Amino acid sequence: MSYQIAIDQSTSATKALLVDAHGQVIDACSADHRQHYPQPGWVEHDAAEIWNNVVQTTKTLCERNRDKLAEVGGVAITNQRETFVVFDRQSGEPLDNAVVWQCRRGDAICQELRDAGGEGLVAAKTGLRIDSYFSGPKITWTLRQRDVIAGAIRRGVACVGTVDCYLVHRLTGGRTFATDATNASRTLLMDVTQRRWDPALCELFETPIECLPEIRESSANFGETDLGGALPCAVPICGVMGDSQASLFAQRCYAPGDVKATFGSGTSVLLNIGHEFRSPPQGAITALAWVVDGRSTYAWEGLINYSAATLSWLKDQLGLIATFDEVEPLASSVESSEGVYLVPAFSGMGAPYWNADARAALIGMSGFTNRAHVVRAALESIAYQVADVLASLSSSGVEPRALQVDGGPTRNGLLMQLVADYAGCELNATEESNLSAIGAALAGKLGLGWVASLDDLRELPRPCRQFMPAIPASQSHDLLAGWRRAVARVL
Repeated sequence: MSYQIAIDQSTSATKALLVDAHGQVIDACSADHRQHYPQPGWVEHDAAEIWNNVVQTTKTLCERNRDKLAEVGGVAITNQRETFVVFDRQSGEPLDNAVVWQCRRGDAICQELRDAGGEGLVAAKTGLRIDSYFSGPKITWTLRQRDVIAGAIRRGVACVGTVDCYLVHRLTGGRTFATDATNASRTLLMDVTQRRWDPALCELFETPIECLPEIRESSANFGETDLGGALPCAVPICGVMGDSQASLFAQRCYAPGDVKATFGSGTSVLLNIGHEFRSPPQGAITALAWVVDGRSTYAWEGLINYSAATLSWLKDQLGLIATFDEVEPLASSVESSEGVYLVPAFSGMGAPYWNADARAALIGMSGFTNRAHVVRAALESIAYQVADVLASLSSSGVEPRALQVDGGPTRNGLLMQLVADYAGCELNATEESNLSAIGAALAGKLGLGWVASLDDLRELPRPCRQFMPAIPASQSHDLLAGWRRAVARVL
């Protein structure tokens, strides 16, 4: 067998990709799904629409590559991590919209649990913090506020799973109810050192442990699928991994000190810290990076809520750009933002500030400020936030090496240069924009026995564009100081 089909179910779209034996994408197709905002601060996806997009994209991909289907040996899945779905245990049909990681409906519950002293328990067992970014508080909200759904969960008729679990269940015709450890670790319900659902955490978040799926390693077998008849025979689902951990895996960040940033709607910065669970520095969290052959690898993570989503705001809400292709030339048309700072706290500030009450602000405008300055300030806000997170991670004894980056926004050369300038480090932007899908596929190669070890994966090609800091450190320092003053005004 030479090929895998990787399904990448992200915050904005679903992709189906054909991945070859070298871990390279040779064909892909995509379908967007709608973002639903029922009220301020709430974000939902139609899980049925997502499933239909999985069916359609995989079908289209297979139809375009009929000559290769006999050589497809596995299906891999990567996904938006903290988003969860409540679905029927038998049919797999969703009982409500998926609640998205960006949604803040659990904020009041988070404050309630923090006031009750739950933060220590959560940090010790999960490496995370009590925040609506993660699934747990929003699952609690669902159980309290959606009586019909709560009743179905408690009767065992319905179950709760992250997007990977939902897709695996449907792809296997309900035969597999399982999630992988990287996704399970984002719910606030899993003890990441024991790699199991934790009764005390489930009690804290009022979640029946029976409604949760089995936890498996990313490279485990998750059952078989023929993609609804698109493949000539059923093949194993092998290689299931949350999107940010999957991109860390694809970047071959297998040693302590290896660091990457995945740019998408938000940005996740992950620093490999090795096989020992360690408390994170201020403003960061400890993530379960992956489990291979029963051995866990951990990473410190800084989570940024708004990256490319800030550019979407410029386009969809303000109308300052018509397409994302306009961003780089427009921002490059001015030498600087002339003291304008955009603080994109549209749903609070993530790492290293973690303030859910902060709200966005555009600061420093004058009569001279024009559209290009605002667009450049939006682009700079992404780079400033990455620099803040790297500074936080490097303050606790694990020094990050060159920054590996991936995701669609890395095609913006100005953005990459700004990150290198403000972070003051070498930056390597992969030429492949589908790192999360490739990471899941690489994990699948391990599970399928196509490669023997992580060392074999390191040998696979990984072409990159290199960026080095191009401004004096003193200038970067001054710009960051202005940014941090702007952030202080919204906290």
